[in-house]
Amino acid sequence: MNVFDIIGPVMVGPSSSHTAGAVRIGLITRHLLGSQPAVASLLLHGSFAATGSGHGTDKALVAGLLGMKPDDPRIPDALALAEQSGMAVTFGTVLLQDAHPNTVVLTVTGEEGLRLEVNASSLGGGRVRVNAIDGMEARFNGEAPTLIIRNEDRPGEVAEVTGELSHYEVNIAVMQLYRDRRGGLAVMVIESDQPIPEEAVSRLREKEGIVRVVYLNMEE
Repeated sequence: MNVFDIIGPVMVGPSSSHTAGAVRIGLITRHLLGSQPAVASLLLHGSFAATGSGHGTDKALVAGLLGMKPDDPRIPDALALAEQSGMAVTFGTVLLQDAHPNTVVLTVTGEEGLRLEVNASSLGGGRVRVNAIDGMEARFNGEAPTLIIRNEDRPGEVAEVTGELSHYEVNIAVMQLYRDRRGGLAVMVIESDQPIPEEAVSRLREKEGIVRVVYLNMEE
């Protein structure tokens, strides 16, 4: 634990969980999509749904989708700014089993039709956790360069990916593996110690058995 876990982040808004964390969730979702969404549907769960409006959670999530950070003074005007930018935003509630009370499911679509669903939670102090992408478990916090790879569940896929990263001298800090069923689809979540070269990400996307590759680097 460091001092920022105690005093909280530099932010605009009344709550590190409902405001700062919500901005960060929106910003991570924007980065995962690769662009500002043209359409966004946000379903709030638990405390987000019950008290989010009073804490500005709706504005904060949209602010993140617009590319703002938690200390951006424009956060209170995010809904109006989204409308001005042409982003269509809708809100609703959802009841999720065994979910953190500050959880939201964002379904976003880019200008070119790319669609992404992100389930994420605000854990307090501005810290967040992505729980799932497109309905498949994938847990990470976005604080390190992260690859989320959806692949066919078959022998050799993990070795192919780690071998490619080794070729580019990328050091893996954390690696998590998930699958929906044996022989079905699997997900690799790889957090690295350094940014992953664009060429490496492109080569991974071309490999047989790889269905989708999403690269997240919040510093870019």
